[in-house]
Amino acid sequence: MEWLLPRVLLVLAGGFLIANVRLILQFVRYLRVRSSALLTWPGPRPPAYGLFLLMGVIFVVVIFVKLLIWKMDAINIVGESMMCLYYGYLMPLTVRIRRGFYQDGVWGDDGYMPYGTIGGLSWREPPEGEARGVTLLLIPRMKRLARKLTVPRQYYGEARRLLRDKIAGHDIHFTGKALDLGAHDERDDV
Repeated sequence: MEWLLPRVLLVLAGGFLIANVRLILQFVRYLRVRSSALLTWPGPRPPAYGLFLLMGVIFVVVIFVKLLIWKMDAINIVGESMMCLYYGYLMPLTVRIRRGFYQDGVWGDDGYMPYGTIGGLSWREPPEGEARGVTLLLIPRMKRLARKLTVPRQYYGEARRLLRDKIAGHDIHFTGKALDLGAHDERDDV
């Protein structure tokens, strides 16, 4: 049974390494595009944000105990290190990514989408009485899975105008459908 825990932690380390690399690449992309912001707002904190930070602190304590008190080798803390990096640093860092519209694309709730890959748009109003913003669904050209962007109500009108301008400037195209007869004004799709 003693051999099981280190192997499980190594498997977890591999999974968290992949997740960490994804978050690092996402934040580096944000650093590249943030200077081209057109209309942005702070992203929402995850519902368990405090728990993420607590998990980061717990993993720091575990690493400290394993290295300094139990005098274990560094290989024995790889799994805890990857989880500590994820919960304590990278997840809180990606919360700083501002959602919204940039010169070359949209930063949605789950990542960045260049305007050229958008094949369709759809607005979804929240149920009556809810205070959250309006949801913009970004439908990619070659994939079936839409991405979401929750637009705060105070930015709704400006977001619609910005999308109309991007469509008018041919940054976003809805052409190429089966029955595109040319009589449709794409700006009306916003």
